Amino acid sequence: MRFPRTASFLSLALLMFLAPSASASDETRLLRFPDIHGDQVVFCHGGDLWRAPVAGGTATRLTAHPGQELFPKFSPDGKWVAFTGQYDGDEQVYVMPSDGGVPRQLTYYPATGPLPPRWGYDNQVYGWTPDGSAVLFRSLRDANGGSVLTALYTVPFDGGLPTKLPMPSAGAGDFSPDAAKMVYNPLFRDFRTWKRYEGGWAQDLYIFDLEGHDAKQIAASKRTEREPMWIGEAIYFVSDRDGTLDLFKYDIASDQVTKLTDHQPWDVRWSSSDGRERIVYEVNGTLRVYNVRTNEDRPISIRVPHDGLAMRPSRYSAEKNVESFGLSPKGQRAVFVARGDVFTVPIEKGVTRNLTNSSGAHDKWAAWSPDGARIAFISDRTGEDQLYVINQDGSGEPQQLTTEFAGMLYAPQWSPDGKRLAFSDVRGKLFVLTLEDKTLIEVADEPEGLLRDFSWSPKGDYLALSLSDPSSYGSIHIWSVADGKLRRVTGPLGNESNPVWDPEGNYLFFLAARDYAPQVSTLEWNFAGNRQVGIFALALRKDVPNLFGLESDEVAVDAKTDAEPPKNEEDADDVKPAHDGQANDDKKTEKGTDGDRIDFEGLADRVIRVPIAAENRGRLEAVKGMLLFVDSGAAFYGRESYAKPAIKIFDIKKRKASTLVDNASDYALSFDGSKMLFHQAGGYWLIDVKPSATDKKRVSMAGLMVDRVPTEEWAQIFDEVWRRFRDFFYVENMHGYDWKAIGDR
Repeated sequence: MRFPRTASFLSLALLMFLAPSASASDETRLLRFPDIHGDQVVFCHGGDLWRAPVAGGTATRLTAHPGQELFPKFSPDGKWVAFTGQYDGDEQVYVMPSDGGVPRQLTYYPATGPLPPRWGYDNQVYGWTPDGSAVLFRSLRDANGGSVLTALYTVPFDGGLPTKLPMPSAGAGDFSPDAAKMVYNPLFRDFRTWKRYEGGWAQDLYIFDLEGHDAKQIAASKRTEREPMWIGEAIYFVSDRDGTLDLFKYDIASDQVTKLTDHQPWDVRWSSSDGRERIVYEVNGTLRVYNVRTNEDRPISIRVPHDGLAMRPSRYSAEKNVESFGLSPKGQRAVFVARGDVFTVPIEKGVTRNLTNSSGAHDKWAAWSPDGARIAFISDRTGEDQLYVINQDGSGEPQQLTTEFAGMLYAPQWSPDGKRLAFSDVRGKLFVLTLEDKTLIEVADEPEGLLRDFSWSPKGDYLALSLSDPSSYGSIHIWSVADGKLRRVTGPLGNESNPVWDPEGNYLFFLAARDYAPQVSTLEWNFAGNRQVGIFALALRKDVPNLFGLESDEVAVDAKTDAEPPKNEEDADDVKPAHDGQANDDKKTEKGTDGDRIDFEGLADRVIRVPIAAENRGRLEAVKGMLLFVDSGAAFYGRESYAKPAIKIFDIKKRKASTLVDNASDYALSFDGSKMLFHQAGGYWLIDVKPSATDKKRVSMAGLMVDRVPTEEWAQIFDEVWRRFRDFFYVENMHGYDWKAIGDR
């Protein structure tokens, strides 16, 4: 079945900050949001404010609050620094002496947030009025246009209510020297990492007359102009009109634009001026200063002293960092993946074992072998995801099973005989690896995303999976180990998914959206598809009886020697097989057959519906005599569903469903189907797989400890994010850019 491929562009920008500096000197990187006055620069590093000489040297800390202090701006006389601080939880405007001291709060209206990273921060300081009487800041509080737009305000230095500037909406802005006009961006998207963007959110610059309310666009291009700074008779700004963000000058008198810097491939970010002749800005994590009179552009080498605390190796509890979990074959121990390591945890007695203990690798998708001896998992310890196995008792080193992959791999599944592993990759391909000779076979190729929807037959002779049709609907397929053929076994209209096998090998259960009873919306009588997923079964052989044949109360008649045989089969007490044909012959041929057996001819027509109403349903599993699945409420935009998810159990013989675990959706079964591990209310619990089971045991997570080496973790995080963009970008050629060179840089 299709699982959409997605990527968050913002995640790369955020995680880039975690990468350790490659500089051979003491120069500190990741200096942000600078400002300049006289012989000093002020900037943000590690969420605190620092001050350093313009000539370079060792920085002095100004703030040390656990919350962030951002966007510092010197007052025109250089005696004060205004900034955005999180002293009481949300972002407000503060001022403090430029040589250090107690901050004083200027704004009090509750900030909007916490905001998504791409929105930046509320109450962002941009500067001062030219006379130093008020601080200029951007806020979400009541901008025209709703929550996506912001406006500019001033707040008096001596205290008082903020005043909104007359522009309907605004991002960055700067006053003219006489304070009669302002150059500004009507839109704010400075935290969105869109490169060379030319759409409707491309930022433009305008000069706005604060008295006459006339506006004039300047320095127009089809791309971005932002971070305006008004110095004398010119306006300086940043634009990516030539590919990367660089510094430009707009001459007001001549209407001419001149490019001042060329820092390709790096972007100029967060430029700020002293209002006289110098502009300080960030590029490649360092600061530079540009003199508009002399056109000199030079770096500022700054050292931020620190005690290296963040880089110290430490022991860390991974209890709240669980990625996935499973059970041993009979449920005596659980396997967890947490913070990139594979653990096994006793249900009641014993020690927790960290099997991989790999601070510099992301180990994931752990699966216990049916014989209990080994655990398979995926790891990027070689630089790319590969498949590994390790002894469950922690003895020995992990054994690498594959070497050929360059892309993310997913969730290996053991065949019941332990001879093979099935797993998929980021391109939607499904593979089967034979452990004895390391033979790797490509089984299927999902055309529309990831392929995570497959399961082994009871004896490991077949693999059932769901593949998307051209209509994007899924259908069930079965792959044979013996002949290597992939056979489609359901039609194109049901949107089938989640195939699972009856443990006795008689039925293949699956989910399908074969019901359509749309809800009628109160808005323009629109329809909403909801609660459409039912459970169905394929009878795998012609002799297999209908699981849910007609039930009828009949009179029991004592057997007599002279009694006539029933005139027709409807008079018999025995349930008639679901399908006529070769029942006796099939039973004869089945004798002596050790493997799974399927009659593919007519299989698509041997569909049995499980007698339970359609719902919003997923996570189907089958154990002996029972089905497990998760029912949940409908999805809403902007609020939670009307119903919490619940793990349900269906008794096939009694034809009755009941709730096994309420308010839970994530679970794993032991190989023998007797135990279930589930996640609920922040904990992990073991329960018997049977209706009305109530005796659950909480699994202690206290032993999930990792020995973390931060520098190794940071390198791994950067590498994985780089690979994720490579693997998930919507076009494989990365728009023509050399992605390896970008990663190396």
